[in-house]
Amino acid sequence: MRIQSKPIPIKERHSILFLQYGQLDVKDGSFVLIDKKGVRTHIPIGGIACLMLEPGTRVSHAAVAMAAEVGCLLIWVGEGGVRLYSAGQPGGARADRLLYQARLALDDSLRIKVVRAMYKYRFKEEPPLRRSIEQLRGIEGARVRELYKMLAKQYGVAWKGRNYDYSDWEKSDVPNQCISAATHCLYGICEAAILAAGYAPAIGFLHTGKPQSFVYDIADLFKFETVVPIAFQIASKTPENPARETRQYCRNSFRKHHVLKKLIPTIEEILASGEIVPPEAHGEAVSMAIPNEKGVGDVGHRN
Repeated sequence: MRIQSKPIPIKERHSILFLQYGQLDVKDGSFVLIDKKGVRTHIPIGGIACLMLEPGTRVSHAAVAMAAEVGCLLIWVGEGGVRLYSAGQPGGARADRLLYQARLALDDSLRIKVVRAMYKYRFKEEPPLRRSIEQLRGIEGARVRELYKMLAKQYGVAWKGRNYDYSDWEKSDVPNQCISAATHCLYGICEAAILAAGYAPAIGFLHTGKPQSFVYDIADLFKFETVVPIAFQIASKTPENPARETRQYCRNSFRKHHVLKKLIPTIEEILASGEIVPPEAHGEAVSMAIPNEKGVGDVGHRN
């Protein structure tokens, strides 16, 4: 019989782990990856924020149940982690926070406040006054393109612009392969943090209409201080396996910049810019699968 334990706070976990070619299962109370020869590799599932499952990976019911119990996000991705097929939702959403997020997104006067806060957080300056969301999106896009050019020049990488095809990984040049691999690492831990905080990945503010719109919003706040410079650094070395080398460096960057520690407080800070009071949970609401006990600390804690 497995001993029940409280989940480790998201901010105290390792960021991300990629797995392929094996069966994920629970054996003797442990979460393991079993290869074709029957060799078991123990996975410390409770201490990881997100598992990226690449082609060749199978998952048992017991493994999914344990991942949900400890609050580890499972994401099924393509080779190199550059295409998302499906994702779990550990712990269950918070109805009060979903309503709060939805109200901010549906009210144009509140949504523009959130978008302006994202712009300020990302570029460290106030956005231009009297600009619509579409105009701010255009301004941000132009600045991002210039940042790509600047980093390419800094690392001596030939840059032809951001261009990638999810259906044909090899079609992209090395810099774009590295950037795709790097950003998908960031998307994984951002989605894990969003779900851990009880919000919906699909309800975005600058990005809209996609299952991960809010993931893209939050990832953009960290992208150029963490993973994009790494992608250009790796591309400058003409790597044999761009995706693998990029992912390894990204994990180190997440640790160096304390990204997991910053993610949930940043989400709360950005949403608070809407200047409305979050609704209280309904008295008859079904509790979370991993409830937040009172007095624990900030919302980065899952226990």
